[in-house]
Order: sequence, then C-alpha cells, then structure tokens
Amino acid sequence: MPASATADVIVVGAGLSGLQAAVNIQAAGFSCLVLEANDRVGGKTLSIKSSSKLAGVNDVGAAWVNDTNQSEIWKLFEKYNVGPVIQRATGTSFRQTEDGSVVTHPYHEESSGVDEDQVDEMRRLYGAVHQAIEASNLEHPEKGPDAQKLDSITLAEFCQEVAPNIGVSIASALTGSLLGIEPQEVSALYIFNYMKSGSGLKSIISDEKDGAQYIRARHGMQTISEGLARELTPSSLHLNTVVKCIQKRDDGSYEVRSTTGAAFVAKRVVVSIPTSLYRTIEFSPALPEKKRKLGESTALGYYTKVVLVFDKPWWREADLSGVMTSFKGPISFTRDTSVPEDDQWSISCFVVGEFGRDWNKSSVKDRREAVLGQFKSVFSTVTTLPEPIAIHEKIWSEEPYFLGAPSPVMGPGVLTSLGSDVLREPVENIHFVGTETSVIWKGYMDGAVRSGQRGAEEVIAGLQG
Repeated sequence: MPASATADVIVVGAGLSGLQAAVNIQAAGFSCLVLEANDRVGGKTLSIKSSSKLAGVNDVGAAWVNDTNQSEIWKLFEKYNVGPVIQRATGTSFRQTEDGSVVTHPYHEESSGVDEDQVDEMRRLYGAVHQAIEASNLEHPEKGPDAQKLDSITLAEFCQEVAPNIGVSIASALTGSLLGIEPQEVSALYIFNYMKSGSGLKSIISDEKDGAQYIRARHGMQTISEGLARELTPSSLHLNTVVKCIQKRDDGSYEVRSTTGAAFVAKRVVVSIPTSLYRTIEFSPALPEKKRKLGESTALGYYTKVVLVFDKPWWREADLSGVMTSFKGPISFTRDTSVPEDDQWSISCFVVGEFGRDWNKSSVKDRREAVLGQFKSVFSTVTTLPEPIAIHEKIWSEEPYFLGAPSPVMGPGVLTSLGSDVLREPVENIHFVGTETSVIWKGYMDGAVRSGQRGAEEVIAGLQG
C-alpha cells in the first residue's frame, strides 16, 4: 500500500510531550506529522465545561503548575494566557479516620488532634524520607547511595521499618495522591527519585508557593496543548489515528501504520506514549530487550476525579478550605477547584489506588452515591450542604489509550536492573519521550514539556547530521 503521507519525522501521541517535540522540530525547518489515537489533543490534560453557567471549566486531568521551579510549563502557561488561579490554602480542613470519624483542623496544622506518640513517628518518618530523597542521584538513581537496598524493598516496607504504627497508612496517602498506587506497589528507590525530581518532599506535596499544587488554570490546562497544536503547520495533525506498528524499511526510513491501514513514512519517529503502553505497538524489528522489559515492568495507577460543582461557594462562606483527607475512602482527598472570576464553584474529589479500584467495580449510580455519601458525611459535621448542580466523573483507567494515570511507576528491582538511561535512550532512529522519561518533574506537565524538548533536540541533531 502506498504511503498516505511522508515527512522527516512522525510523532506518535499529541499530549504535551509529543506536541512540544513536533513544534520544535517544525521550527527547526523539518517536516513533522503528529498521529493521535484520540479525537482531541492534550493527553492527560482535559478541560470540560463546568456547568450550564455561561463561563467556567474544570480540569478532569492534570490541573496544577507553579511559577517558580516548573519553568518550562510556566512559559507555555503565560504564552497561551491560560489564566492563573492560586490554590485556596486557608480555612478549616477535615481528616477522616479509618472508622469514619471526622476531625477538623486549621489548614496548616495537619497533625492537630493526633496523639504525641504518632506525631513523633510522623517526624521520624518525614525525616527519613527527606534524607533518602536528598541522597538520591537525580539523573541516575541506580548509582546513588543505598540504591540496591532501596530498590529491593517497597515504600511500604521502608515506612513500616521507620514508623511501625502509622508508616504504611501515611505512605498510602502519599503514593495514592501522587501516583494512584499503593506503597506496596512501588520501589522505595523509584519513589524517592520521583519526589527528588519534583524538588523534594516539601515541594511535591505543597499547595502553596513553589509547590506542585500552587496554580490552577482559569481557562483549563488543555488550553496549552491546543495552543501548541495551533502552532503546527496545517494538515500535520492526524486525530483518531491509532498506531498499530512501526516498521523499519530497507532504506532505513520507518513506516508507521495505523489500525485502519493508513501508512506514514519518515526518517525518524518520536514515540510519545506511556512506557506501559509500548506493548500496544508492534515494532519491527522488535525493541531491544531492555526497552521491551521497561514496557513490561512499568504500570499506571488508578486515578479518578469526581468533580462536584455547586451554585455557590457554601464551604468558603463557612470558612472551610475545601480540603478533606480520608483514610476510609472511597474519596482519598479533596481540593477546592473553583474559579471565582467565572462564578465557577467546585470541589474535586480524588478516588485513587486500592480505594478507587474497589469503588470502580460498582455501578455508576452506586459510585455516585458512595462519593456523595462520604462527602456529605464529612462536610455536614460543620455546615449544611446543598446538592451539586453538576457532577463530572473521569475514570482514566477506562480510557483505552491511557489505561490509567498519572505516570507509569516501577516496582522493586526495575531501576537497578535496567538502569535509568533506558527511559531516554533512542533505538536507532526511534526516539522516546513522555513525562516519566524526564529528569526534572517526572510525572508532571513540566516534565512532559522538558521531555518533548529533549526528544526534539535529539531528532534535530540527527537530521542535521
């Protein structure tokens, strides 16, 4: 079958990584086609209309950036006039224990109401985790101190040893919020390096200045991907194009074929899909053993958002932060995701990890009742709740071209056996990008943009020869 299109480069995937790579490649004077399986750009950024009100959107995918240490995504945030909304970080918050009881505490006093022995354990645990993060080798974690030991155990085992009474439950809250997984599923070495890439423990869990959850987007984070897509030359973006195989031809070029039989030919290919989805593409010749094992050894977490939209900010009127942290489930935590300028008032509920997997087995009706029931049982201890005017549920694990969120993780033994370079190494003229391949802010939008920049640099250097 003759090729339907040819170019210097083909990019597979129109998330932030792929789009940034494509824009930079075209800016360098090379032709580039972008093939995207979905009917939209943006990857795991997705912005939807909040309610029947004239204005207001909600991000049901990636939602936060900051304006200091996330420099690359912030440049795009400003370029496309996305509109900064500072995350609410004031008022009374809730903590729900495993038995369902509810404790209130000021926003900045998470340990309020916890007995002194547990507070001491928490201090020891945070100290040990912070020390491990600081010691981690940022670019090559497998070469850092105690790498072999840390990669032989899970985060749960590490935390259990340091804090026998509360270590695993705190670790579960951390890994659930960050990656939608349980601490028994991730290598201690991997998660410490992940947090180091995000400027450390304090930064990666913070909703305030310099923190990972500091600024939201008034017009939606997907606006950034849409802006990048507009920069592409006309007809270079192909939506609804599911890549089936990437085959090297006799002349050294590559044929990329879709599930519908459409064929595209290029000198180089950039693969911008999660490592855990490499297995969904047939590579000919087959990927080298390490790259293949990488795809087999990484997995995405369970991460769902249920956004509750209200007509008015009743929780703000009651001086509540909108924050709930639960050890009971199905909701693990909540955040105020309102945009006052647009009269958009919402609280996003995060259903993650094992709580989420169990909850997902229920019907739509039962899932909604479980979320609303838990939400009301907690917030009604302080104030009267109105019914939401809209509810948005986004289950990323059910999306066929994602199968989870937010970023693939490694279990014990993977990093030290495969090494970290395998994430970024090209295979001949096939290049690999994606947020998990970034050295800085892996798993985040900033890491995605950085990886796209790296992939473009590799391609441009190769084409310029």
